[in-house]
Amino acid sequence: MTGSSLGTLARGLALPALLLVLWQVATTLGLVTPQALPSPVAVAIKWGEYLAPTQPRDPATQSYLAWALSGELLQDALGSLTRVVLGFGLGLVLALPLGLLMGAMPALRAFANPLIQILRPIPPIAYIPLAILWFGLGNPPAVFLIALGAFFPILMNTIAGVAQVDSIYLRAARNLGASPGRIFVQVILPAAMPFILSGVRIGIGTAFLVVIVAEMIAVNNGLGYRILEAREYFWTDKIIAGMLSIGLIGLAIDLLMDRLNRHLLRWHRGMA
Repeated sequence: MTGSSLGTLARGLALPALLLVLWQVATTLGLVTPQALPSPVAVAIKWGEYLAPTQPRDPATQSYLAWALSGELLQDALGSLTRVVLGFGLGLVLALPLGLLMGAMPALRAFANPLIQILRPIPPIAYIPLAILWFGLGNPPAVFLIALGAFFPILMNTIAGVAQVDSIYLRAARNLGASPGRIFVQVILPAAMPFILSGVRIGIGTAFLVVIVAEMIAVNNGLGYRILEAREYFWTDKIIAGMLSIGLIGLAIDLLMDRLNRHLLRWHRGMA
């Protein structure tokens, strides 16, 4: 790691470290009650208990890796991530082709836009009663809500990306004899890619927000469910441990999306 990378990392960790120190001081001095806000040490202990395997390992029937992954936190995180992948994938598969078509066809965009603008402001959480009525309990309503949360950011950014392609590029491609299909693949799609990837990044962030709410309502595992369970028993330290786990997973996903964007758009930065 280079010196500049270390400096960037240090600056990024400075504020979280300061907040942890202030948090610890406030709890040590008794400025807040442990029931309302446990200390960082108590949260770290609970987080370790939440992460640790719940059963002793049986060498005869269980590999070390399977045992290490059997902790409650890892199982809940895996359940939440599975729902996010399924719901986000469904939203992406539906939104991307529709956005490309609407962006490339002004008549279709004018026809469908009023309905989309009516549905778009409705938060996915408002669909929870309908989702339970339609799909019952379990994973199906959660996946439906996540797909709904991811659908509109991807759709709107894709439409905007295709619609904003400079007409001079389209005319130049036509003058060179490019077919409509080739123009779409080699001109429109690359030009719209920054918008599409931005929509994908927003969509997956929205999907992760929605999964937590959906798990509090419709399923019996996952990070959202575990936070709700901890609230019922007034386990504040476990609530905060679950919240921090969500934040860390969200940060990891966002960093991965940022690296993917940088890789796919390296040609775009070179032109800027």
